Amino acid sequence: MDITRSEQRILHLLAQGGWIEHLRNHQAKITEVKCFSRDGWLYPGLDLELFRRLKRLKAISSSRGQPYRISSRGLVLVRSQADNR
Repeated sequence: MDITRSEQRILHLLAQGGWIEHLRNHQAKITEVKCFSRDGWLYPGLDLELFRRLKRLKAISSSRGQPYRISSRGLVLVRSQADNR
């Protein structure tokens, strides 16, 4: 299955140890997401629509209210690439 370039970027960041923090409103709906690299830097390329696509693909998961991390399915989807630092 092919994934878009923006999905690829987020999954690669998460595969290196990043995480996605989420905020919920009073109706328990996710209203805001923030993606962080393993060094704690905020990545600006994640919006709510992209977050929902990654959840729909089951590429990210969260357990017990913790931040979202890459799932085993996400590791299969992400293509390996050289570290772009």
